[in-house]
Amino acid sequence: MGAKENAAMGQLLDLLEARFAIRVLWALKNGHPQTFRLLQDSIGHITPNTLNTRIKELRAAGLLNHDGNGYVVTAMGNELLKRLSELPAFASKWSASQAKISPTQKPVK
Repeated sequence: MGAKENAAMGQLLDLLEARFAIRVLWALKNGHPQTFRLLQDSIGHITPNTLNTRIKELRAAGLLNHDGNGYVVTAMGNELLKRLSELPAFASKWSASQAKISPTQKPVK
């Protein structure tokens, strides 16, 4: 991976590492517009201030938009979600592997 690709990856990870950023996108993966309140309920345990900040960041990044009926992911946001769609299967596999590791083998946090 070249310097440009590393920089782009770093920028994307910085955006997605923000608290609840991926959850905001994930809550909209079905393609149905959601109002602010419905989106907040879909995500759960997110303050209005945090949600508002994530929405602004994701809109500025071109991953999220408001279509008059509510918030929706853009074409670029849909592409990202397609790439992230393998995460649930991986998460299940990873979680099962963690259950098999004895407490003495688990990494220290």
